[in-house]
Amino acid sequence: MSAIDELKDLLCEDIRQLGKLADILGQEKSCLSSSDVQQLDNLTRQKNTLLDQIRDRAGRKIRVLVAMGLNPKAGNPSRFIRSTGMQDLTALWEEAERQLKECQQQNANNGRVLSHLQKRLSRLTEIFRGASGQQQLYGAQGQQTRVSNSNVLASA
Repeated sequence: MSAIDELKDLLCEDIRQLGKLADILGQEKSCLSSSDVQQLDNLTRQKNTLLDQIRDRAGRKIRVLVAMGLNPKAGNPSRFIRSTGMQDLTALWEEAERQLKECQQQNANNGRVLSHLQKRLSRLTEIFRGASGQQQLYGAQGQQTRVSNSNVLASA
């Protein structure tokens, strides 16, 4: 099999699996909304398996591109693929890039939903502990922390 055919096969598999990943990320968002922890755990395992396979293929694609003449220090593989003049290879590469960006956007959205849920849980926990009226400080990562104003009346 030629390097070009191998790269096309790898890109087709990327496109297929990135489509699956987009579906999983959509399901993940639904699970976050409905607080279905068991299904969320299952989706996380599926997502991690897909990501491992995609990462593995990324290394294989780089090796194939180097065999085709790409200088890894020259940078952008997209430019190299476009310079080959092979329209079908360029189309596959661009579709894989498009789907990857879509997955990154969905993942960022899910991260924002998760962050919101964590803040809400933290706020509820503070209310249960009776710490809702206390002053707040911001930590190095921008997270809010409560300042305890407890006075020790006696100690043993």
